Amino acid sequence: MPARGDSGRQAPRSIPPRSAPPAGGQPPQAIPPGRPVRASAGPVRPTPVRTAPRPPAGGGRGGGNPPRALASGGRGGGNIRIRKGRVFGVVTVLVLLAVLAWPIGLLIWADGKIQHVEALSEASGTSGSTYLIAGSDARGSGGINDSTSGARTDTIMLLHKPSSGPVALISIPRDTYAEIPGVGGDKINAAYSYGGAPLLVQSVEALSGLTVDHYVEVGFGGVEGVVDAVGGVRLCLDYDVHDVKSKLDWKAGCHMTDGKTAIAFSRMRYADPTGDIGRAERQQQVIAQVGKKIADPAVLLNPATQVGLADAGLAALVTDTNSGIIDIAMMGLAFRTANGDDGVTGTPPIATIDYRTPSGASAVQLDPDHVGEFWAKIRDGDYEAGQKVGGMPGS
Repeated sequence: MPARGDSGRQAPRSIPPRSAPPAGGQPPQAIPPGRPVRASAGPVRPTPVRTAPRPPAGGGRGGGNPPRALASGGRGGGNIRIRKGRVFGVVTVLVLLAVLAWPIGLLIWADGKIQHVEALSEASGTSGSTYLIAGSDARGSGGINDSTSGARTDTIMLLHKPSSGPVALISIPRDTYAEIPGVGGDKINAAYSYGGAPLLVQSVEALSGLTVDHYVEVGFGGVEGVVDAVGGVRLCLDYDVHDVKSKLDWKAGCHMTDGKTAIAFSRMRYADPTGDIGRAERQQQVIAQVGKKIADPAVLLNPATQVGLADAGLAALVTDTNSGIIDIAMMGLAFRTANGDDGVTGTPPIATIDYRTPSGASAVQLDPDHVGEFWAKIRDGDYEAGQKVGGMPGS
């Protein structure tokens, strides 16, 4: 029997130090925190690790896979559903990207093809949005080859979208006698010859009282290409024409025309008893029919046609430095509206088409008693939708 101390209690046994666990004992770091350490003469058995029960063969309901197994690519039925959902989502995203990428890419490409020129004045802005559209008759473009040098504007149109009221498309006869800033009285299309786009803009602003927000110049070659790109347009004229200068040969009635014929149709005036006025009306007819054809879903949603249209139209297009492809698109929508039942078309009120200028040339004289009121109503959108305005006396 071991010796006892004075107190009669047995002396404590020595405990091996923690740094040297007994053989077969669990390492200190494996002991769950907070559990009391008991001295033991024998080895300490390690705590068994419980594992999830293995699922029955065949994937029955007796024991489902743990959540981790669903993400690990197992072959259970639930995993197939998740994969199908993911595939469907990926395909949907790819389709949406393709659908969006095409028009965005087309817009970027088209915007890069537009040429720009300094054109706008510093005049105070008027209400609404106003586009000045000039048909540039550059020699040698659009099948026009004659002895005339330089460029001139055979087509001058103001497209005005007021703050309220119908959109108006007004053709200004190219021979309209007007005051050209810094030059004096002359036919308004001469402004382009004197000072290019900037002087034409200033002359139109002085004539109409409207501030031009966007300048768009279209070469006749572009119009011809656009007509051909949409497969031709249907045009109507109720009398026969054989015009040497425009090279238009026409039998009375309506006909499908190609680009070359459409250009001759819109330029002809010497065989027209109303001269410049009739030409302005035919130009509007050509543009209206092109817009109608482009709005056809078979044309509008065809990628090949879209590229052909953009390539043909934009190659001969010039805008002011502030206008881009979005402005052109907005102009196109306004143009279509103006030529529909909700728009207004016409020319300024005309006094005579045989006014004699100081130099003795024949010109178009606007009606001084009504032209001011006319432009004010265009500016404020006061004309009724579907109305044809201005024109010759009594028309």
